[in-house]
Amino acid sequence: MRLNPYNIFIDTNVLISAFSGKQQDKKCLEYLYSLKGKYLFVSTLSVAQLVSVFQKRETNEVIKDIVRTLIAKFTIVEFTKTDIENSLHFDFSDMEDNIQYVISKKMKCAYFVTNNRKDYISFNLNVLLPKQIRSINQ
Repeated sequence: MRLNPYNIFIDTNVLISAFSGKQQDKKCLEYLYSLKGKYLFVSTLSVAQLVSVFQKRETNEVIKDIVRTLIAKFTIVEFTKTDIENSLHFDFSDMEDNIQYVISKKMKCAYFVTNNRKDYISFNLNVLLPKQIRSINQ
């Protein structure tokens, strides 16, 4: 499968950290937003996980603002029963990572941005930490 060098998938942990105020991840998202001609992807799984984490510590209005930002800045990809079934073909340690990988491949993302690089290093992906994001050029 040929990957699209314009497509970038962002993992849940980067979103949670950025919207929690972690500066490196905030700067990562700001840089990604500035890229021209690139397409940013997150999964509905990531949105649900982010909402679940923030539900314990933020008001619904704050969470709604975050979700509005995600809607405005990213293509949000639904994950399907087929994606879940496809994720069962992988024997990596984290099922959620398997699903995210399948979704990123479905969108032909050439880049996968995560704080847990080791979780994805076995996959056939160009895995970047937020601090490495500037290796993606304009």
